Amino acid sequence: MTRDSGWMKVWVGGLAIWALFFGGLCEMNAQAPTSAPVPTAASVPQQNQAQPQQAVKNMDGTYTVRTSSRLVVLDAVVTDRQNNVVTDLTRDDFSVTEAGEPETIRDFVASGADALAADATIHSTAELDKLAPKAPVNIILLDEFNTRFEDMAFARYSLKQYWKKQSDKLAMPTMLIAVSLQKFEVLKDYTQNKQELLDALDHHFVAYPWQVHQGGWVAERYSTAFTTLMRVAEATQGHIGHKNMIWIGRGFPAIHVETMPIDATNRLNSIVQDTVNLMRDSRVTLYTIDPAGVQVTNSYGSAAQFNDPFGGNFQFSKLAKATGGTALYGRNDVDAEIGTSIRDGGSFYTLTYRPENSSLNPEKFRKIEVKVNRPGLKVTTREGYYLQRPRRLENPMAPSKRLVNDLMMAESSTMVYDAIPMTVTEDKAVAGQYVIRVDETGVGWHIATDTSPRYAEVILLVSQFDKKGKELKRDGKSMKFGAPKDAPPTGRYAAPLAFQYKLERDPKAVRARIVLRMASSGRIGTVDLDLTGAAVAPTK
Repeated sequence: MTRDSGWMKVWVGGLAIWALFFGGLCEMNAQAPTSAPVPTAASVPQQNQAQPQQAVKNMDGTYTVRTSSRLVVLDAVVTDRQNNVVTDLTRDDFSVTEAGEPETIRDFVASGADALAADATIHSTAELDKLAPKAPVNIILLDEFNTRFEDMAFARYSLKQYWKKQSDKLAMPTMLIAVSLQKFEVLKDYTQNKQELLDALDHHFVAYPWQVHQGGWVAERYSTAFTTLMRVAEATQGHIGHKNMIWIGRGFPAIHVETMPIDATNRLNSIVQDTVNLMRDSRVTLYTIDPAGVQVTNSYGSAAQFNDPFGGNFQFSKLAKATGGTALYGRNDVDAEIGTSIRDGGSFYTLTYRPENSSLNPEKFRKIEVKVNRPGLKVTTREGYYLQRPRRLENPMAPSKRLVNDLMMAESSTMVYDAIPMTVTEDKAVAGQYVIRVDETGVGWHIATDTSPRYAEVILLVSQFDKKGKELKRDGKSMKFGAPKDAPPTGRYAAPLAFQYKLERDPKAVRARIVLRMASSGRIGTVDLDLTGAAVAPTK
C-alpha cells in the first residue's frame, strides 16, 4: 500500500536550522509504484500505526517497563609518555567502568586488527562496504563556515603538505568534504589515491565566510556544525568500521547557557545528546584541528567531572573529547596535527560490553572510564553517552521537522548514504521504470498486533537535477509492505523488499537521487541514477 503525501516543501542548505524551515506547502506528485513479488504490497490499514511500547500495569498498581540494554562499543587509543601509540596490549590489560560501576568486557579486538589488507584498493563507498566492511577510514572535513579565510588557506596548505609526504597509495581510505553556510560538498568519495585527493583540493574554491569576519550569524554557524556532524554520521552508518572524522576549522563559537532562554537551552541540550549518541552508534570519533592556533581551555571543571562533559559550556573541543577524539590547537605545524589524528584513527583497540548499571535517567550523561594496568600509559576513548530516548514513530502524513530535515539533507547531498543496502535497476522494456531492491539486512519489520499484520514501512523520496545541480522535480511517498503469511508475528525476521517505481523524467534532468528511509530504524540509503542516456517516459 502506498500513501500519497502532501509534504512540507523546505529549503535546506547551509542555513538550515532544525527549529526553522523556509518555504510554504506544496504537494509532491507521488505515483504509486507497482509492488514486485518480494514481498507483495500489503493491505495494511493506514489507521493502525504501530505504537511505541507502553508500560504494563500490574495487579498491585505498579508498572513494568520492558527494556533491553544495548552493547557499548569503545574504540580506544593508548599512548605512552612520549605520545607514541602502544599496540601490544591484551584484553586482560584493560578495565572499564560506566557510571562508577565495573563492566565486563565481552569482546576485544587488538589494535590494527581491522586494518585494510595491503592488496585491497578502495575507490568508493560501495567498494569499501563490499571489500572492507570493518576497515577504519578517514573523513577529512574543511570547515569553511566558522573559520577565517586566511586560516582556511593555511589549513589547505598544511593538508597538502601532509599528503605530499605520503606514498601514492594511502593506507586508509579517505573522504574529503567541504562545508560552508551555503553548501555541503563531497570533494572526493573514499579513495586511497593521494593524487585524486590533491586534485580535488586544488579544484575546490574556498567559500569566503564574511559572516565570521563580521562576528555575526552565530545561530546559523552553530546549527550548521551540528547538522554537518549528524549528516556525516547518518550517511556512514552502513559501514560498521571506525570513522576517524578530522574537522579542520573552528567548529562553532562557544556558547554559555546562562545567557540563553531556558527553552533554547533545552533544545540545545537535546541536539547535543542526539549528536553524541548518533556519532557513538556510527562509530565516529571527532578530531578537531584549529588552524588559527587560538588557545582553547579543555578543562571540564569540578561540577561536570562526573556528569555531562560540557558542564553548561558548549565548546567544539569538548564535543571532540566526548566522542573519544582530541582537540589540537596552539601549534603552527597543522600538517603534523593531521598526521597525529590519522595515526590514532588506525591504532585503536575495540572493547565491547553490556552495561550493568540500571539507571534509566535519560538526562544523565553516563560517564565511561577505561584504564590499563601498565603504568605510564594514557587511554583516549569516548567519555560516555546519553541514554537513548524511546524512538518516536514518525507519521509520514504529518512529518516532523527532524524527519523532513533528514530527508532533505540526504536529497541535497552527493554523499552516499549506505545505512540501507539497496540496488536500483532499470526495466529496459518500459521507459522510465525502475526496480528498487532492499537487502534484508536493511529492512525493519514492525511486529504484528491484534489489528495489524506484520509489515515494513518506508519513505521514498526521488529528486531530479540538471547539469548544474539545480533541483528540477521532487516526488515523495510513504509505503507499507506486508510480510508473507508464514512470517512470525513477533521476534527476529529477515526478508528483502522489492518494488517498482515509475520515474516521470524531466527532459532537462541528468541525474536522479533516490532516498529511502526505513520507518522502524530511521536509517537512510541513497542511490544516484545517471539519466543522460535514459529514455524519457511519456508524461501523462
